[in-house]
Amino acid sequence: MDAAALDYELPPDRIAQRPAEPRDAARLLVDRGDGVPPDHRTVADLPALVGPGDVIVVNDTRVLPARLRLRKPTGGAVEVLLLEPTTQGWEALVRPSRKVPSGTVLVPAEADAELRVEVGADLGEGRRRVRLLTEHEEIAVLGRYGEVPLPPYITEPLADPERYQTVYADRPASVAAPTAGLHLTPAVLDACAARGAEIRRVELVVGLGTFRPITASRVEDHVMHAERYDVPEATLAACAAAHRVIAVGTTTVRALESAAGTGITSGRTSLFIHADHPWRVVDVMLTNFHVPRSSLLVMVDAFVGPRWRSLYETALAEGYRFLSFGDAMLLRRTRPGVRPLPVGSPT
Repeated sequence: MDAAALDYELPPDRIAQRPAEPRDAARLLVDRGDGVPPDHRTVADLPALVGPGDVIVVNDTRVLPARLRLRKPTGGAVEVLLLEPTTQGWEALVRPSRKVPSGTVLVPAEADAELRVEVGADLGEGRRRVRLLTEHEEIAVLGRYGEVPLPPYITEPLADPERYQTVYADRPASVAAPTAGLHLTPAVLDACAARGAEIRRVELVVGLGTFRPITASRVEDHVMHAERYDVPEATLAACAAAHRVIAVGTTTVRALESAAGTGITSGRTSLFIHADHPWRVVDVMLTNFHVPRSSLLVMVDAFVGPRWRSLYETALAEGYRFLSFGDAMLLRRTRPGVRPLPVGSPT
């Protein structure tokens, strides 16, 4: 596929700068299949669209306060975005990387800060090896000096950092939120369960693999960075027995399809889902509207085919909000896969 086939016009004023309030007031475009106009709902209506035999799977990763605003000994400002821990410290994005020699020790602006960050080897693509120098537990120190890293297209400050966390967020590990899950509330999940749907969890640690843009001219030449995932055996078993598996977000899709495709339930995945993907688990996807030429939009194309374009055109015409704090869509899989397409669909 030519990457240009994933372009579409996204006016800047359609990029949501703040989340819906309340969470489940976000609009929901419900896909009804080829040739049938979609329904216009809200996420609060999700329980009416599920029932017995459905398994709803969420990604319960929590976003780290991974953005550090630091200074060089000369006083120059440097931003460090921690990506993931390694045996030698952390892999991080450093900006401006070329102006920070290896061995440079960065400090926060606060006097007597209990943190130093040593910048090490260049790993390419702006990534560096860094070490956090502190006598305290790293997560606690990050909570004091770090910020939750919002995407660069969100330019307004977030009054409550918890609005960039899902209500079921658990282990702090990710550098971006699994944003489709931001719309869900305990009341919505409880109502889905009351309708007979089963709620299950996975973890996929959102990192560079999820948000790195496609720069190759051919989609298939894009290389995904590996991300850590864990799919409990009980979640896989529930999915195998389900009539429909409803994945909340593209990261949940990657975790489920990685585990099912390899038989490895915990590890690292560089799975890049595009049109040739043999679907093994997911039947329905709850997802936001994505950036043009992104691997996330490629996944949507792999799920519903070229119909994504008419759905996006409808969303733009009807005033839906896009990207991380935007509205959502509920998609029926129409691409074939190893798992047969289920009878029945969201109504």
